[in-house]
Amino acid sequence: MNAKEFLIELLKFKSITPNDDGALNFIALELNDFEAFFIDKEGVKNLLLTKKFRDEGEHLAFGGHVDVVPAGEGWGSDPFIPLEKDGYIYARGAQDMKSGVAAFVDAVKNVNFSGARLSLILTSDEEGEAKYGTKEVLEWMKEQNILPDYAVVAEPTCVSKIGDSLKIGRRGSINGKLLIRGKQGHVAYPEKCINPVHDFASALKFLADFDLDPGDELFSPSKIVITDIRGGIEVCNVTPNDLRLMFNVRNSPQTSLEDVKNYVEKICEGLNYELELKQSSEAFLTDKESKIVQKLNHSIQKITREVPELNTKGGTSDARYFAQYGVKVVEFGVCNDRIHAIDERVSIEELEKLYLVFKDLIENF
Repeated sequence: MNAKEFLIELLKFKSITPNDDGALNFIALELNDFEAFFIDKEGVKNLLLTKKFRDEGEHLAFGGHVDVVPAGEGWGSDPFIPLEKDGYIYARGAQDMKSGVAAFVDAVKNVNFSGARLSLILTSDEEGEAKYGTKEVLEWMKEQNILPDYAVVAEPTCVSKIGDSLKIGRRGSINGKLLIRGKQGHVAYPEKCINPVHDFASALKFLADFDLDPGDELFSPSKIVITDIRGGIEVCNVTPNDLRLMFNVRNSPQTSLEDVKNYVEKICEGLNYELELKQSSEAFLTDKESKIVQKLNHSIQKITREVPELNTKGGTSDARYFAQYGVKVVEFGVCNDRIHAIDERVSIEELEKLYLVFKDLIENF
């Protein structure tokens, strides 16, 4: 099957996180000349396909996920029966990211690769907690001493046309919970109460929408974004006993969890409070002069005639795990204008160009 035919079949699997619905077996059968390792943990299914070409040389991997978010209501057609219409394929997962998987599965077939090894790393749990997916495969590869040198994660990265964006890093994500304690009481006797909302009011402007660093050419500023704030018991004559805030920081390498901790503690000085911080993902950056960036950039321009913007925009992805294991990693895929949306679709032209980009990268690596 070519990339389009393979994608249509792959989209039929109702692989809602973390259930792969048989999609990983289907991929393994398509690439039966690759050695297959199923690495499962805590109900999450993972697949490593690897092929050794020679004893010495570099190891290139492609990463992706077969799981999708729930379809939701309001589709114009069945989200798990692919519909081809006006140059697009409609189905859940068409952009995010079964198109990327189909493109690199087709690209590695019968290819002339000058390196030592080609691998495909696939998981059924990227859209969920992502605790036992790609990271588990990389840990297993580390134990076997076959970690890749370079990797391409085929997430949908482009904005308006295929080739306009190449991600060479991602911001980290820090989640925060802040509790300001007070003393509940009757609103008519404020002198007998400790109102945590009033106590924190002057400090709020130093938390909400605050930039912890100025950013740089590749990273936006690390901004504190409040996601939830609440206090009281929803009546007008009782002051709240406490004030609870939740916030997130998408941090660049310029700002660490310790920096966030020190800053919030400073603005809460003198208050009775508790602060809980958790780094859910680490920031990373792949050197734009590295081989994987340069080679993929060249292939993108050759096939698409576009000069991609090298950037770190967007949320988190499994690329962060490759970076944690010292793998030089980038992300490139189709446009992402309908990911997680009703009537998700992918352009057939974009899919075909993505396949050609990956094939060119492999053959000229």
